[in-house]
Amino acid sequence: MPVYVWKGKNRAGKTVKGEMEAPDAEVVTQTLRRQRIEPIRVKEKPKDILENVKFLQPRVREKDIVLFTRQFATMIDAGLPLVQCLDILAGQTDNRTFRRMLREIKSDVESGSTFADALRKHPDAFDDLFVNLVAAGEVGGILDTILNRLSVYIEKTMALKKKVKGAMVYPVVVMLIAVAVVAVLLIFVIPVFQRMFEDMGGALPTPTQIVINVSDFFRRYILVMVIAIVLLLVAFRQFYRTRRGRVLVDDLLLRIPVLGDLIRKVSVARFTRTLGTMIQSGVPLLDGLDIVAKTAGNKTIEAAIFKTRASIAEGRTIAEPLGESGVFPAMVVQMIAVGEATGALDSMLSKIADFYDEEVDAAVDALTSLIEPFMLVFLGGTVGGLVVSMYLPIFKIAATVE
Repeated sequence: MPVYVWKGKNRAGKTVKGEMEAPDAEVVTQTLRRQRIEPIRVKEKPKDILENVKFLQPRVREKDIVLFTRQFATMIDAGLPLVQCLDILAGQTDNRTFRRMLREIKSDVESGSTFADALRKHPDAFDDLFVNLVAAGEVGGILDTILNRLSVYIEKTMALKKKVKGAMVYPVVVMLIAVAVVAVLLIFVIPVFQRMFEDMGGALPTPTQIVINVSDFFRRYILVMVIAIVLLLVAFRQFYRTRRGRVLVDDLLLRIPVLGDLIRKVSVARFTRTLGTMIQSGVPLLDGLDIVAKTAGNKTIEAAIFKTRASIAEGRTIAEPLGESGVFPAMVVQMIAVGEATGALDSMLSKIADFYDEEVDAAVDALTSLIEPFMLVFLGGTVGGLVVSMYLPIFKIAATVE
């Protein structure tokens, strides 16, 4: 069906506008009047000639999903029909890709699909966790409650990602600046000093000669070095995409001091919050563990969760195989055991997730405070060493003149 752009005035006299999918403009006008909006202008929206060029379309962000989920929950709670909610939200979103996606979901629902099945056709925006929780909400008649829980979960997950990414920004920026400064000195500044020293004649101090040799090497082979680095990065990326490569790298990351501890804490927080949300929403434990394992973000932790799931299927508790894996901290295992024994596993998992969110904050601060002095020493030592090496011949000449 065509999409119409409309503009009108509501009961308060305020000008409002939006988009609506309808067979013709008359249907749009009648629908607006039923919503107590007096139409001013209704016209068919022009076709986007780049609509089918996928890489030019905006991505659906987590913020879009959170806003959609919260608004959708409010509308469902207010008693609005599912199709009408999707129509309103599709007209309000600014993201073209998400707007088109919501219209497709609305069309599928109108054709008789469940809301969860319609969402399942768009895995780039709605993952297995989202779809399965929505399915549980539809079956249990608590879709608004499930959507509210989902929005809270996504917001907390976004906050966790933001903390970790924020911690990485400072060292990456400092490292890039250090590399840029050293490259400029070696490629452009050192050659000027080299020509000046050649005109003066005489043997150069060993540090100065080493720096000049390094500068010559850089200028001759800079293109080869750049190509080699790019090829190494591409090769590593391809290796990491293989199952064996992902397992080896993820296991190595967990073993790195400080950084491995941070990765483990982030994974524990994600595991406990996701599983707690799913159990609280009525998703069966085995199904929940299957989904949680796929969203773990680390193959070592994913393997431990799948092994736990297999043990539970054989009649064991959750805590026992988690403890045997050696991946999860002893405190987490003990708290889960208590949650199982008291029948409050979902609330216990939420408490663990909240605790580990705070632990992630502390780990991020520790990592930042550890990296910062190393970065400063590296930058200052490298640049200072180059500068001093270049001035050593000048000091030598000055001493000779005296």
